[in-house]
Amino acid sequence: MSHRIVVTGLGTVSPCGNRVDQTWDNIRNGRSGIATITKFDASTYTTQIAGEVKGFDPADFIDKKEIKKMDVFIHYALAATKEAMEDAKLTISEDFAEEVGVSIGVGIGGLPNIEYYAGVLKERGPSKITPFFIPMTISNMASGYVSIEFGAKGYNATTTSACSSANHSIGDAARIIERGDAKVMIVGGTESTICGMAIGGFGAMKALSRRNDSPETASRPYDQGRDGFVLAEGCGILILEEYEFAKARGAKMYGELVGYGFSSDAYHITSPTTDGPARAMKMALKDAKLDPSEVDYINAHGTSTPAGDINELKAIKLTLGEENAKKVSISSSKSMTGHLLGAAGGLEAVITLKAMQEGIVPPTINLESPDPECDLDVTPNHAKKREIKVAMSNSFGFGGTNATLVFRKI
Repeated sequence: MSHRIVVTGLGTVSPCGNRVDQTWDNIRNGRSGIATITKFDASTYTTQIAGEVKGFDPADFIDKKEIKKMDVFIHYALAATKEAMEDAKLTISEDFAEEVGVSIGVGIGGLPNIEYYAGVLKERGPSKITPFFIPMTISNMASGYVSIEFGAKGYNATTTSACSSANHSIGDAARIIERGDAKVMIVGGTESTICGMAIGGFGAMKALSRRNDSPETASRPYDQGRDGFVLAEGCGILILEEYEFAKARGAKMYGELVGYGFSSDAYHITSPTTDGPARAMKMALKDAKLDPSEVDYINAHGTSTPAGDINELKAIKLTLGEENAKKVSISSSKSMTGHLLGAAGGLEAVITLKAMQEGIVPPTINLESPDPECDLDVTPNHAKKREIKVAMSNSFGFGGTNATLVFRKI
């Protein structure tokens, strides 16, 4: 990348905490945020567990009159962005507002309100649908509201590419800075789809874990007993800045975004290939001008599905080579957070940068009986100290879409 791109601010809302320090403390200590669903009565569903955000009050961040005009995924985006902007000590002034953009990935958008107002339409008729229904549910309103709230007048869009949405949004935003069209980009992903429609829909695909009697151990990547992913919600936001701009204003820097890779399996909407993810990772390393031997840590996509977990490990071997793959530290933070769908890459980028900053590889918890095909170091059950100079974060989605980010320590 011609213009260097650095990360100067982080913000999260997650099942493991509603601020970065809370989230990271739970992640590094291997504490699960998965519990029995409280957002609706899930007692008749085959899956009754999820990674819900807990103790979040939108009134702490949003004018009370505005709260009902937004779906929850927008609430989370505004809250996490506020934290990230404060962390970056950045206020957007009129003299550079046109050089600040917003790119926040969203996988599904306002599904809970779509579900709710479908019921209103059927039971009470069209006159009872709120005039705010469309703007509260369409995916790009996360970026739209953030742009309005913080005064960002540049690029403003949303990438929707299933579970790769946030990584695509972050990587595409980096390209905007690289070509000189922005000095700052507010990036990441947000999602809140824990409702009957989503749990029922993913359940019908047999994609979700049914370990209802033990929610905290339900997300178990690489374990022989894994039986599907755990749906979760939340948001992860990063502030990307052009290096010289950040340096001039004395900003602290968590790390440098040096590589972005993407690919399509062009094979099947839900069954992964090994080649597709490997091509995305190879592209990211080529973009970063790094040798495979230089990668220290990979925050894996690692969803806890029988096919996907091992497929990614095979792709890592294809990318790094067998010997390098054995030396790299890998972990799945989804073992603690569950799967945030379109927001996953945003939260995991934050976790990756915190891991790099503190020299701590977070664990993959619930790994009691490793899959025989899991022959790489996936950091079972306990975090470990390791200097991390180069880290990779993977996101792969339905439709065969893959996106990889590479960060380097400054």
